Amino acid sequence: MTGLPGPVHLRRVRTGNLQALLLAMLDGPASRAELAQRTGLTKATVSSLAESLLRQRILAEDPEVNTGRGRPSRPLRFSEAAPVAVGAEINVRHLAVSVQRLDGSTAAERRVEIDNRRLDADELIDRLTRLVRATLDESGREALGFGLAVPGIVHDGMVVHAPNVPGLTDIRIGDRLAAALGTSEVAVDNEANLAALAHVWPQRLAGDDFIYVSGDVGIGAGIVLGGSLFRGGSGFAGELGHVIIERAGRPCTCGSQGCVEQYAGLQAILAAAGQPHLEALRDALREGDTRGRSAVNCAGSALGTALASLINICDVATVVLGGSYATFFDELAPGVRAELGTGVLAAARRPVTLAVSSLGRDAVARGAAALITRRHCLAPELLLAPELSAGDDERTTAG
Repeated sequence: MTGLPGPVHLRRVRTGNLQALLLAMLDGPASRAELAQRTGLTKATVSSLAESLLRQRILAEDPEVNTGRGRPSRPLRFSEAAPVAVGAEINVRHLAVSVQRLDGSTAAERRVEIDNRRLDADELIDRLTRLVRATLDESGREALGFGLAVPGIVHDGMVVHAPNVPGLTDIRIGDRLAAALGTSEVAVDNEANLAALAHVWPQRLAGDDFIYVSGDVGIGAGIVLGGSLFRGGSGFAGELGHVIIERAGRPCTCGSQGCVEQYAGLQAILAAAGQPHLEALRDALREGDTRGRSAVNCAGSALGTALASLINICDVATVVLGGSYATFFDELAPGVRAELGTGVLAAARRPVTLAVSSLGRDAVARGAAALITRRHCLAPELLLAPELSAGDDERTTAG
């Protein structure tokens, strides 16, 4: 039997060890001995890897800590001087950028309220490019890479369907934005998928199986099964807003009728509540406005009806509401829960947990940044300079 050449095998071992160490660091600062316990690697292997990561300013060392047992230790943590991931978001009513460190902490964030429904691709790219550059400059760090969230279906880098921001449709928006930023690539995905990813990486905030629902003018769902995003064969999975709940119902921007978006989308809620924008609706709900409460409750029932069908198919017991829904969750939740209680077949044996996103409106842009940090932690060769994969090969063991 022919084995792998020695140096190639050693590089693969080292890459796997680096990945294990970086993933262990996501659980927080730790000494070399603690990291050896977390990873199952030897302390010598952890020390060798750590020295390389310290040289490249991926990790930093804290002052010595004396625990009273053995020699004092110097905890390792992700360095604030390390390169950062940039996550950008194009949504119907705003643009947002979040600059994230490798551990998921925020280096800088910016958001601009703007109606993007009538802007063409050139205008969108121009505005977003300026916002990305300003936010990255504010962070004072070099970029690892760029991720972009869009309110539409993405397949092989192409936005194939974005009914609420038509300027994006049939555009390879990632390629266009990359050219404007002078970088090689901008990774693109659907905004609900990326908001769901933000609840998985770098920490699992909602368990291994859940549905994240992003409520705005459109309604999207990110489906997480076994800790991984489910996108479907063509990337169309999670289009919750276009589940039909009333045949021959209200016309939808997608060309169909009776889609839940037309009953539970933000625009539909505002129209039913007689309010001009989200802030006004929030104020009205706070003051006990009966028309506003009725509009939100009806929207909750419509959303719950669509979710019950999705849950019956996916058999998932947790739903996380984000986007605009997070701002009036308390008023929306009763209508949703009522429909889930009667419409989900497994509800009697396993009630559905309905929760509000802990990340609020920042989930989407943070998820776009998480695309980049996750990629680099899982493939450390993208993160590290060439010296790390060459000079230390002969000293590396499998731990």
